[in-house]
Amino acid sequence: MKKVFIDGKAGTTGLRIEERLSARDDLEIISLPEELRKDSAARKEMLNAADFVFLCLPDDAAREAVSMIENDATVVIDASTAHRTDPAWAYGFPELSKAHERKILDSNRIAVPGCHASGFIALVYPLIEKGILGTDALLTAHSLTGYSGGGKKMIADYESEGRNALLNAPRQYALGQTHKHLPEMTKICGLKNAPVFSPIVGDFYSGMEVTVPLFASQLQKGAGLNTVKAIYQGAYASGLVQYKESTDENGFLSAGALTGKDNMEISVYGNDERILLTARYDNLGKGASGAAVECLNLKLGCKREKSLVL
Repeated sequence: MKKVFIDGKAGTTGLRIEERLSARDDLEIISLPEELRKDSAARKEMLNAADFVFLCLPDDAAREAVSMIENDATVVIDASTAHRTDPAWAYGFPELSKAHERKILDSNRIAVPGCHASGFIALVYPLIEKGILGTDALLTAHSLTGYSGGGKKMIADYESEGRNALLNAPRQYALGQTHKHLPEMTKICGLKNAPVFSPIVGDFYSGMEVTVPLFASQLQKGAGLNTVKAIYQGAYASGLVQYKESTDENGFLSAGALTGKDNMEISVYGNDERILLTARYDNLGKGASGAAVECLNLKLGCKREKSLVL
């Protein structure tokens, strides 16, 4: 039985990972008593005793945790931003290519994709890989997210009695175009320019919808709406990411449709002049804990959907 240690399990991502793994008979979740949670020596012992370590921590704390691991056999699955653009780490999105899946299987250091970045990369990477979208493309992206992505403080703000009335309406943020997911969105897709990114948080707990609008003129000559659909049909025919011909609800697209789930739906809307690429999933699912558990399953040789909610 493999031992699993979730460092930072009190956060939203850690709690969801523990929830997904708690009923499994092939894993033993080991943990520190509450009074030793911040004891460096005890934490180091636990990090080295585990076969698999999930890091659900701020970036600096994640880097510190990695530096404490001396056991070469320990597999680290890091849900922070700290290692996502580090070439020494596998990028934990196996659906992107066989090479991505192979690197996950061969590595003991795996960086879980960011929530917003997951949708953007799922949409853009296949088009660049197939050569119908250039690496010099100037892109924009919009992302609607539930407030759980903001962590405990934001959750408390939204769920408190007598909360600020401004929270009743969707709020755009990261206005300075310095969102922490931009580096991985750019690097993993191979883009020369970061996209103009507009994330928006709404008054719902979890769920995410990422949209990348394109002019058909941005695509390789002769490519259009049906070309894009065909690429996604080939790239995402099965597994946790799937192409769906239509996912809207009578002309509306809800960002909360996959709340509580660990899969992702890719769809394409628009016409041969203006195209909308869309990805829907849960920011805590395929955007965080679901992706982390999927990587664990791959490393264990299990079905990738084991103990996940689809």
